[in-house]
Amino acid sequence: MTLAKTAIASFDVDAQKSFTPLCPDELPVVGGDLIGAELNYMASLAGHRVGSKDAHTPHAPWVVSQHSAMLQPTGLPHADVTWVSHCVPGTEGFTLLDELPTPYDYDYFIWKGVEPDLHPYGACYHDLHDKLSTGVIEYLKARGVTRVIVGGLALDYCVKTTALQLLKAGLEVVLHLPACRGITEEGGVQAINELLKAGAVISSTREELAAMATR
Repeated sequence: MTLAKTAIASFDVDAQKSFTPLCPDELPVVGGDLIGAELNYMASLAGHRVGSKDAHTPHAPWVVSQHSAMLQPTGLPHADVTWVSHCVPGTEGFTLLDELPTPYDYDYFIWKGVEPDLHPYGACYHDLHDKLSTGVIEYLKARGVTRVIVGGLALDYCVKTTALQLLKAGLEVVLHLPACRGITEEGGVQAINELLKAGAVISSTREELAAMATR
């Protein structure tokens, strides 16, 4: 049975310049600037396009000044580890990749991490405990979406967590690997394994995605 396009959504997770070599002082992910065309291809198969952005103050309590001080436990209830400042509104790093639409041109868009003490990874909740919904799950279900194609940055953090949240909400998830990049290769492999275990399916090419999206 072929799934109707209106039952499919694509999800661009944090496809921002902060996570690319275009902003080397922030959180540059190797190849992060090369995924725009694949995200657009995902959207061509879907009836709804949703997206998200990190939006962080540079004065958040989890911010550190050096990359060598990152990924240390913070002791904070809503921000688990330290990061350098990134995705600050008004900066180049905050903007989406040039190939992508503006946030206004998406069907639904999320800004996350605006509160200084909240540093979520997934785009479905504003916090680490899945308490404060961003509304995207409700939006998708209200429109009859049952399958979500996911890509973005970075695979081992925000993309993985968003996909897991969607799966937990009862939605089917297709992770399109060409539209993702991980901070580390090891982290990317671990993310894929976690998602497979949780019930996601993985596409490695456009041809695979086209076949998986509707069947």
